[in-house]
Amino acid sequence: MTLSTGLIFGIIFILMFIVVMATISEGLVKIAAKHQGENPENYGVLPNDMPSMLKRGEGSPDYISQEDHFVDLKKGFDINLLGEASLEHGIEYVHSSTYALKPKDFMGMMPIPKVVVAEGETLKAGDVLFFDKKRPEIKYAAPVSGEMLKIQRGEKRSVNEVVILADKELEYRAYDLPDLDTVSREDLVAFLLDSGAWPFIRQRPFDIVAEHEKMPKAIFVTTFDTAPLAPSFNLTVQGKEAEFQKGLDVLAKLTEGALHLGLDGRGASSPAKAFVNATGVQKHWFNGAHPAGNVGVHIHHVDPLNSGETVWHLDVHGVLVLGTLFAKGIFDTERIVALTGNEMPNPRYVRAHQGVCLERFVTDVKFQEQLTTTDQEGKPVTINRKAVRLVSGDPLTGKEIEPNGYLGFFDDQVMTIEEGDYYELFGWLIPRAGHPTQNRTFPGAFAPSSIYKADTQQNGEERAFVVSGEYESVLPMDIYPQYLLRAIQANDFEKMEGLGILELGEEDVALCEYVCTSKHPVQKTLRQGLDMLREQG
Repeated sequence: MTLSTGLIFGIIFILMFIVVMATISEGLVKIAAKHQGENPENYGVLPNDMPSMLKRGEGSPDYISQEDHFVDLKKGFDINLLGEASLEHGIEYVHSSTYALKPKDFMGMMPIPKVVVAEGETLKAGDVLFFDKKRPEIKYAAPVSGEMLKIQRGEKRSVNEVVILADKELEYRAYDLPDLDTVSREDLVAFLLDSGAWPFIRQRPFDIVAEHEKMPKAIFVTTFDTAPLAPSFNLTVQGKEAEFQKGLDVLAKLTEGALHLGLDGRGASSPAKAFVNATGVQKHWFNGAHPAGNVGVHIHHVDPLNSGETVWHLDVHGVLVLGTLFAKGIFDTERIVALTGNEMPNPRYVRAHQGVCLERFVTDVKFQEQLTTTDQEGKPVTINRKAVRLVSGDPLTGKEIEPNGYLGFFDDQVMTIEEGDYYELFGWLIPRAGHPTQNRTFPGAFAPSSIYKADTQQNGEERAFVVSGEYESVLPMDIYPQYLLRAIQANDFEKMEGLGILELGEEDVALCEYVCTSKHPVQKTLRQGLDMLREQG
């Protein structure tokens, strides 16, 4: 070994030792602060704002005036992943032979909804497919025209998918549109329920399709998404400015309260003119790391939800469906979809209708690979290994689907991610590059703009660790998620409500699950709590 090589290894060892000792010291300082009754977040060996100190060129966006409501969020965490969608090859329209609507995409729906069309029956886009037996007024409509192909059933005859064999040229259901200037709220609600557009309106509490019998105190529309590899809504609204404004006009008729518009105040790029120039809304700018784009965060900081109150919310796609319905008289569910992930050969944007079959998107992805190993007798054996996972939605809240599966109702992102079926000995102990870190365990904490290759490795199983303040550090809301989870597990409904469960949806606590040392299924636990509370009435 030469002197130069030994010197290099010595420097690396010293740096690793410093990082390990600093991390241990940081934990001890926070523990001591907590024992003294102080806030642990105010103490540490390393600066709490280290990532922001290392960012360059940041400042207040010049397109935000001093009079605008600006919310600067300090908590959160951005996960920068490889495989961001590119506009290099433009945005092509992708049409599949089959489309599907999945009842399981709608939280709170009965597992066996009433399907009102028979196999072989002809459909137009906007025709009713099924309704929930608990709430029969809300109709769920076909996203495209064609022929009713089949009902894909699951356990206990539950309906997994209602599949449509699509026409090459779409035909749309004809509507008797009400006059938006003169229609009453009751008649407008009745029209939206029958049209199939109502399921795009969701509500807090419970994060379910909105209950039409209730008057919301406010309606929120979020115009940006901060989840990893999320698409830009600026592309979605491009060329549809009039439809977006028309959708806002429709929503304004549905509430006696305010219509709030959440805008991207991070300064990376100016929001689309359709958002900035929108009328009849109260505009709010949000700056910060993920989950700054979540509607739950917007509600919490603008008009918090109290017991007995209801707030409705939509994304840009939902607003455009409403606007197009009233502007053109058609039920149009076309959207911009981002094909992302480090295993996607050509990450890009496409245009597609809701419920599109994803097989056309992933023809070049190698989901299986062959491995050669030996059996007990030492003979060579070839086995197939699942190499890539396909996700409908973002990597934090999306659902795993098969390559011939269908896009989720509310999803505008498809991600491919490498299967993490490997083990690392003492991976938690050795500081190494290539891993995002929220608690400054790895060197990546000192390079917040680094981009990482993701896989599905959880780096451990569920374990009995309780790290105080871990969830709170990534949730920019005045909520104590750790105590809330305990209340849910104890079925303590009064504490659940008092600790803020009514404002939350799964997406709001997805980062809590990501950073959880205990590997606790936080999103699943929250949904259990919401469902229990809803059943109690």
